[in-house]
Amino acid sequence: MPPAFVHRITKYDPADRDEHGSYQGAEETVSDHGPVEAAYLEAISAFAEAAGIDRLEIREPSVAGLVHLGAQPAVEGHGLGGLFPADLAGYHDGAEVSLAMALELIRVMLREQGAWCRLEAGDGFAVHVGWDQYVYVSSDQPCTDAVARTRELGLFAEPLAASPYAAEPEVTEAADEGFWASVRTELAVRQSLLLEETPIVNATRWHRLTTENLNAVRAGLGPRARLTVWPDLQPEVGAVLTALPSEWHIEFVWEAKDGTIRDVVADETEYQELAALVADARAARALPLYADERSPLLQAVLPDSDGALRARW
Repeated sequence: MPPAFVHRITKYDPADRDEHGSYQGAEETVSDHGPVEAAYLEAISAFAEAAGIDRLEIREPSVAGLVHLGAQPAVEGHGLGGLFPADLAGYHDGAEVSLAMALELIRVMLREQGAWCRLEAGDGFAVHVGWDQYVYVSSDQPCTDAVARTRELGLFAEPLAASPYAAEPEVTEAADEGFWASVRTELAVRQSLLLEETPIVNATRWHRLTTENLNAVRAGLGPRARLTVWPDLQPEVGAVLTALPSEWHIEFVWEAKDGTIRDVVADETEYQELAALVADARAARALPLYADERSPLLQAVLPDSDGALRARW
C-alpha cells in the first residue's frame, strides 16, 4: 500500500503558477550547487527524521545512456565518483545505504550528473527526484514538523495524492532454475549464446555463454540483473556489416581482438565509422534497438538469494 502522505518539495512559490499549475516565476530550473541545494537536502533529512528513517534502499538505479535529457551535461562517472567504486559495485537495486549516502545520491540527481534512482524504505517512505528540481517525499507519517521546517528553509512542501515517479513494475519472469534449464537446452542446440546482463539501467555487460563457462558466468552476475539471451555473435563480421538496415538505429555488439565484448549504437550515417571501429573484431551481431522489434530467445530477472523476485524491471 503506498504511503498516505506525499509532498512535492520545490523552490517554486505556488503563487507563481498559472491556472494549469505551470511555474511562471524567475527561479532557475537547475541546482545552484549552493544554499538552495543544501536547503533541499536538509528538508529531505527532516522528513526522514520525522518518519524515523536512517537507512534507505536504492531502487531501479540507472546511469546516463545514449540520450541524456537533463538540463545539465552528464559528468564522467555519472556523478558517482567518490560514492562508489569505478565498477559501481554497491550501486544496485536493493542496496541499502545510510541516510547520509542517500542525501549524496539526491545531490547527484539534483545536479543531473547522470545517475538516477528511487530511494525507499519499504512501503513507508520514499524520495523520488524529478526534472527541474522537483522532489517528491512520501511517508506513512504526516511529518508536520518536516513540512514546517521546509518552509523555514525557504522551500515549499505541497501535498499531493501520489508521486508521479512511483514505480510501475512490469510483469517479469524470475531467472530461477527453470530459466537456467532453458538456457542449457538452448546451449545444447546452438553450442553458444550471447547473454546481455543489465544490473543498472544503461550499464550492460555482455557474455558469450557455453556449457563450459555457464556456471562461472552465472556466479558473477550482478544482483537483481535483467538477463536477456540472444543467439551468439557471428564470426562473419563483414556479412553482419553488409546486412545492416538502410535506416534506423541498431545496437552493434562485437568481440574485440582482446576478447572483450563491446557495444555501440549507430545509424546508417555512421556505418563507415562503425566498420573502422570493428575492423579487428572476432565476431559480431546487430540487434534491433526498439523494444517492439527486440525478440530475444529468453529474458528474466535474477531473484534474491531466498528465491523472491523483488526487482521491478
